Amino acid sequence: MPRLRNFIAQGLVLGGALLGAFSASAADVKIGAVFPLSGPNADYGDTFMLGTNLAVEHVNADKMLSGTLSIIYEDSAATPQRGVIAANKLVNVDQVPYFLSAFTGVSKAVAPISARTKVVAINGGGVGPDLATLGDYFWNVIPLADFELKAILPYLTKKKGAKKFVLIYVDDPLGEAMKKGLEQGLPALGAQLAAAHSIPPTAQQFASIAARVREVGPDLVYIASYGLQQSQIIKQLRDNGVTQQLAGYSGMGLPAVLQLPEAKGLLYTTQRVNFGSDDPVTKRFISDFKAKHKKEPSPYTVNYYNSVLLFAQLAAALEKGKQPVTGENLLKQRLATKEFQFAGGKVSFEQNGTVVSPIQINEVDGKGGSTVVE
Repeated sequence: MPRLRNFIAQGLVLGGALLGAFSASAADVKIGAVFPLSGPNADYGDTFMLGTNLAVEHVNADKMLSGTLSIIYEDSAATPQRGVIAANKLVNVDQVPYFLSAFTGVSKAVAPISARTKVVAINGGGVGPDLATLGDYFWNVIPLADFELKAILPYLTKKKGAKKFVLIYVDDPLGEAMKKGLEQGLPALGAQLAAAHSIPPTAQQFASIAARVREVGPDLVYIASYGLQQSQIIKQLRDNGVTQQLAGYSGMGLPAVLQLPEAKGLLYTTQRVNFGSDDPVTKRFISDFKAKHKKEPSPYTVNYYNSVLLFAQLAAALEKGKQPVTGENLLKQRLATKEFQFAGGKVSFEQNGTVVSPIQINEVDGKGGSTVVE
């Protein structure tokens, strides 16, 4: 009998410990992120995490959810293959209901996983226009490239007088989308795409491209690349005698470009975020970000802060209604919510899950930053 009582007691202790562990883990809330954390595009991952980590701090400090929110980060290295591996782990092993994505090629690769498993994937960095067509479970909190081009092309052709364009574009879905956008958008503005030079994503030598640009003699060179490659293109164009106006999209808004002397005067588009808004969410974001990092946040940082905040707002509403936090329920709740209070102001989603936002044009100031010109 003593042995039996001892066995039962041990079983009760073990069972209680397991129950306690299960209860604690059940109360916790985990989401995922497929970010470039290594390789030539790791700067983007660092920028994204400045926003996501701050959002997690705020959500937990406010006790928005019944448990503690955390993010499981997986490295895509900005490649579709690595992105698929990362997304499969988050969905099938970690069983997250919601994960963050970035880069057009990676996002297109992980979207089928999201659709098949009914797990929400949300993009705050890729801008390929076809990211708006990837299904009910793929959302975008960033304006896509077609909106960026529609904003900057009239400015470049009418105010800057550029009629002859050359495009240098990375050979991937983003680059192809930008090429298509220029081909379709320029003729209506009385301008032309005189030449388009495709480059591999890993290329770092551009002297021959610069020579071909000089031969064409354009009014403007538009660059559709990302990461460290952007800086090399800009520097080598200038070093090899290309003096014309340079322009690009929101991917240019990284320290590596903004701090590059040769990039002075480059024009690029980003979404317009009202950092001067009086709403408490924006003021808190700006105040806490500056206190932590001693600098202004980038639009990418805002996007990924808002991506986490969106999950928390949706999940809190589901918990209040005693609904499980699943991808299906997150989608239903988003469709039932007219607008969300984000850092930068209130936003609403199109039916296809994409935010429409005003676009601004920025000019690199040669002092490590940029100024808004329109």
